[in-house]
Amino acid sequence: MSSIEKVNNKSGNYLKFIKKATFMGKKFVYKEHIGKDTKAITKEKYLLENLDKITKEELKFKLSFLKSINNELSYDEKLPKEIEEKTIRINNIKEIKKYPESVDTDFAIKFIFNSNNIEGSKIPEEVVKKIIETGNLNYKNKNEAREALNAIDAFGYLKDFNFNFASIKRLYYISTNNLLMENGNSYPKGFKKVSLIVGDSPTTSPKDVEKELKELINWYKKNKGKVHPLILAYDFHLRYESIHPFRDGNGRTGRLILNKILIQNGYPPLIVYKENKDKYFNAIKQAREGRRKKYYQFMLEQTNKSYDFILDLLKRY
Repeated sequence: MSSIEKVNNKSGNYLKFIKKATFMGKKFVYKEHIGKDTKAITKEKYLLENLDKITKEELKFKLSFLKSINNELSYDEKLPKEIEEKTIRINNIKEIKKYPESVDTDFAIKFIFNSNNIEGSKIPEEVVKKIIETGNLNYKNKNEAREALNAIDAFGYLKDFNFNFASIKRLYYISTNNLLMENGNSYPKGFKKVSLIVGDSPTTSPKDVEKELKELINWYKKNKGKVHPLILAYDFHLRYESIHPFRDGNGRTGRLILNKILIQNGYPPLIVYKENKDKYFNAIKQAREGRRKKYYQFMLEQTNKSYDFILDLLKRY
C-alpha cells in the first residue's frame, strides 16, 4: 500500500511518498521526497503521475524471487516478468482509482462463462451476464442457467474460504446445488464414492481421497510463503485435479481454489479460456507424466492473458 507522509523541519512542512509491500516474508519499501506541502498532492495523484517509475521499482524487488525458478517455470524468461509487472500495475491502478465492484463482476462473468464452458456448458456469455446481473433464470437450459448463478455465489464465497475439508465441501455444494449431472441425477453429497478416470488418467481412489486431500492441504500450509505463489497455486491445482475428490465439479471448484491462492498472495485471479480447453487438459496430463514445465508454461500464458483482460477492464473506469 502507498501513503503520503508529512515531514516537519525548520524549513517547513514537506511531503514524502512511501510504497510498502510484503512478498514471501520480505519487505519492499520505496520512498521518494516530493517537496513542500502544497495541499495539492494526494497519494492517488502521485501514483498516477509516477505509475511507470513506481511499478518499475517494485518489479526489481519481485524479480529477485524469480531468479532461481525462472528456468523451471517457463520456456520464455520474459513471460514471468511480464506477469509480475502486470500484477504490480493492476494493484497500483486499484489504489489510484476508486475501484468499482463492477470490475470484479465483469471479471467473474468472464471467468464463469469460460470455466463452465470447459465443463460442457453451451450457454452464451451474454446470457451468463444477464443471469448474474439480474438473477433471471429465463434460459432454455435451466440447469446451465442455475450453474451460472451458483458460480457467482461460489466466486463470492472465496473471501470466506479456508483450506480445510469443510470449506472445500462447501464450495462444491454451492457450485452444484440444485444441479443435475449429465446422467440426469443430482450431484451426490460429499466426496466421490466411485473410481474416476479423466481422459485416460486414473484419479485417486475413493478410499484415499480424504488422506491425499489432507496431505495436499498440509502441503499448502507448510509451503505458503516458502514456495513462489505462482508455483504454489499451479501445483495445488495440479494435485487437486489429480485427486479429483468429487463425483463431478472438480474443475470448477479447482479453478476457484487456484484463484483463492493467487488472491491471498497479492496476485489477481486468472481465467482458463475455453478455446484452450484441450491444451489445458493436455497440460495437466503432461505434468502428471513428469513434464511439469509445459504445464507451468500453459498456466503462465493463461495468467498473462487474464491480466491483460483485467487491465482493459480497469481502463474503462
